[in-house]
Amino acid sequence: MNTLLVRFASLALFAAALTAPASAQEVKAGDIVITQPWGRATPSGAKTGGGYLTIENKGASPDRLLGGSADVASKVDVHEMAMDNGVMKMRLLDKGLVIEPGKTVKLAPGGLHLMFIDLKNPLKQGDKVPVTLEFEKAGKVQVSFDIKGVGAQTPGAEAEKGSHMQMQGHDHSDMK
Repeated sequence: MNTLLVRFASLALFAAALTAPASAQEVKAGDIVITQPWGRATPSGAKTGGGYLTIENKGASPDRLLGGSADVASKVDVHEMAMDNGVMKMRLLDKGLVIEPGKTVKLAPGGLHLMFIDLKNPLKQGDKVPVTLEFEKAGKVQVSFDIKGVGAQTPGAEAEKGSHMQMQGHDHSDMK
């Protein structure tokens, strides 16, 4: 019986690997490795959008993600969402995000993320959005963000039905 379960689990893992999303982009810049850059589609008229990715520092000293730039937005900032006495609050990380040596930091919905400010056009599902990230040591790094559905929660998901964390369409330009 155990042998059958092991074989079934192996086949399931193999099938999952074959159907994994093709957005497994990896970009290296110095000691920094960036994987799975993605964002959510935005409704027409939205002024902000979110970007998510994983950053690994393979070096011996810290680096800092300072922000970035993109043709689709006036600016790209690093933001953090966190609970404060039961209230979800978002704030700009005006000094950037430190990536400690040997550590991996995941930017994901509901936490650390990139904010595309003053969108010039809506982000559309299926688009690939070029973004230049700026690091203190690794410098400027070109990355292409895969745009998923409005309610997507992961880079492999197109949308998650019933998501209560859909922040697109909210204007955060007055946040400090």
